[in-house]
Amino acid sequence: MEYGAIDLHTKESEIRIVTADGRVGLHRRLATTRESLGSVFAGRPRLRILLESGTESEWVAQHLESLGHEVIVADPNYAPMYGQRTRRIKTDRRDVIALADANRLGIYRRAHRVSAAQRAVRRQLQVRDQLVRMRTQVINLMRGQLRSEGLRMRNGGTERFVARYQALDVPATLRAVLEPLVQALTALEPLIAAADAWAQQTARVDVVTRRLMTAPGVGPITALSFQSTLDTVTRFRGPGAVSAYLGVVPHEDSSGDRQRRGRITKAGPPRMRGVLVQASWAVWRSPRSSATLHAWVHRLADRRGKRIAIVALARRLARILFAMWRDGCDFLPARLGRAAVAA
Repeated sequence: MEYGAIDLHTKESEIRIVTADGRVGLHRRLATTRESLGSVFAGRPRLRILLESGTESEWVAQHLESLGHEVIVADPNYAPMYGQRTRRIKTDRRDVIALADANRLGIYRRAHRVSAAQRAVRRQLQVRDQLVRMRTQVINLMRGQLRSEGLRMRNGGTERFVARYQALDVPATLRAVLEPLVQALTALEPLIAAADAWAQQTARVDVVTRRLMTAPGVGPITALSFQSTLDTVTRFRGPGAVSAYLGVVPHEDSSGDRQRRGRITKAGPPRMRGVLVQASWAVWRSPRSSATLHAWVHRLADRRGKRIAIVALARRLARILFAMWRDGCDFLPARLGRAAVAA
């Protein structure tokens, strides 16, 4: 059997194919396109091909699998896969040689490949995020321009911002300058409304998402985000592994009797951490969401400060959501345990 490796890049990639005893059958650089990959791998006997996880890896893996090959998408953080590689002398050629040897010898750790269904959900959520960011940027710019003229907008929902702006007595010259921004907001609102409607409908028909939404502070966006980020609940050993994956556990430097903990690691997907923090603020503001968690986070804030308490609650919510998904049950306040009551 032959073994292939690809050091994958956006425009061009390095490819290497070796035999079971390490002899080089092919080594070349080519464009990262379906056509170029097909020119090398189509019609060949079945290969095991290794490539690193990255932005391009999934479509490349699917294309190579369609050509009849076994594809391994490997975790690039697994250091033994690179042998004696040193960052002082790092080239694509050296990388692909190391990957080919790792493939041949079985020295790699598979990365999780997200399912097609959850990749589609992620894309929808990313588009919605971008639309919301655009709206926020436009509103902030308009507020700044209005303040420079001594005008202030009344507080209220973002969806009513244009109506509140139209009610202001804005000088004609400034109104003319801001008109393109008003048009941009007017165009964005139905797009964001459609994205929110999609989230509501998707959450309504999915059993897991509906279950996650029974947790305090968790709506369709948070539930869909959590589900699409983890993809499958069975790939995590427990709640601690999930909170570590999401980067909401503290740095630790402990040895012997010394124990030091710092800020959270911020490893993993930053978007999911932001969503969990938003859910935590919802619990902070509303005791009706969960009286137990609301009281717990406020007591913690009295001792450690508001920001630390909110992050701690985000970590706790991640663990709760994982347990609900794993156990197939809705949120049960009685299962929060003594820690939520004592604190």
